[in-house]
Amino acid sequence: MILRDLTPALFHWASKYPIVTVTGPRQSGKTTLCRAVFPDKPYESLEPLDTRTFALEDPRGFLARFPEGAVLDEVQRAPGLLSYLQDLVDQDPRPGRFILTGSQHFGLSEGVSQSLAGRTAVLHLLPPSVGELARFLSHPDDLLSVLHTGAYPRIHDQGIPPDRWLADYLATYIQRDVRMVLKVGDLESFTSFLKLCAGSTGQELNLARLGADAGISQPTAKAWLSVLEASFLCFRLPAWHAHLRKRLVKAPKLHFFDTGLVCHLLGIQSPGQLQNHPSRGAIFETWVASELAKQRYHRGLQPSFHHYREVSGTEVDLLVQDGASRLLVEAKSGQTLDTSFLAPLLAAKALLQPTQPGATIDCTLIHGGNQAQERQGVRILPWHQIELLGPRADSI
Repeated sequence: MILRDLTPALFHWASKYPIVTVTGPRQSGKTTLCRAVFPDKPYESLEPLDTRTFALEDPRGFLARFPEGAVLDEVQRAPGLLSYLQDLVDQDPRPGRFILTGSQHFGLSEGVSQSLAGRTAVLHLLPPSVGELARFLSHPDDLLSVLHTGAYPRIHDQGIPPDRWLADYLATYIQRDVRMVLKVGDLESFTSFLKLCAGSTGQELNLARLGADAGISQPTAKAWLSVLEASFLCFRLPAWHAHLRKRLVKAPKLHFFDTGLVCHLLGIQSPGQLQNHPSRGAIFETWVASELAKQRYHRGLQPSFHHYREVSGTEVDLLVQDGASRLLVEAKSGQTLDTSFLAPLLAAKALLQPTQPGATIDCTLIHGGNQAQERQGVRILPWHQIELLGPRADSI
């Protein structure tokens, strides 16, 4: 196991709330993290049928075995247990009693919001960031390998070929989670839709087109995409707007949290195939967006990200809002720097000059090379230094 960046936030909120809920995609390391951080707590998984049946049929008896609390894994499998947990922590609200984990955010969110509101902190654990990956004994150290391999921990910890592991992961995900939630009968259509989404990563989202290409209706495409988002496979990056009445562009961008999964879905079988692949730039942009999201989620923070595009044509990949300050980020996968890369950042900065006292707006270009420098007030960082854009170490 490697040290995860979420550890300090997990300790912190366990000292404030009687329950901490850790959610995220399957196989992101939630169980390993929680058992390592709280080794003295009893551990119980609700995945086995007999344990789940016990929790569902006799929830009071099930919880009575843990008077000092426990780590309860896969709690979305027994959502009725949450209301009994509410009663327990209301009677004894000592902080850090129960640590809950769940892979299906859509299976947890309703129960948490209804039963545990105000009683639990909710944290998100995604696959490791590039900085966390460097803690494995064996890890990719060139950009194309990082993009192709992705970040799911078992690939790096066990040395499993990414195509093999990701194929099994997708088969399990579709057979279990999708069938359970959507009751999809035509798995071939859903798989086609998933691949089309991968082909749209880093691009503005057009649900009507995606649905038509997959042979499904737009409402079905919307429902299927919501499940992909709730499963933490992908996320929508909304368009920036100064206020609700003045949107610059309505369409969000689509990004995946793991570029290895994108490459697998697109049939990219080796890092070398990425070198001249037409989706290389979009995959790199997705990697930058997902890395910045991981940095914030793993500090226990909620990212405030947008993409920026004006009708006049000025476009920037990412706008990060931190309080009154803004960070504009442009992603370029090439290793050679060109001054033209700076133009959209400088144009957007001129248009977005803050009026609030003390507010700032900074510009950063992330590129696929190794040079770090500053030009025309724009900070230029190589891809492997992207963690310099993360929140402060003391942010929780």
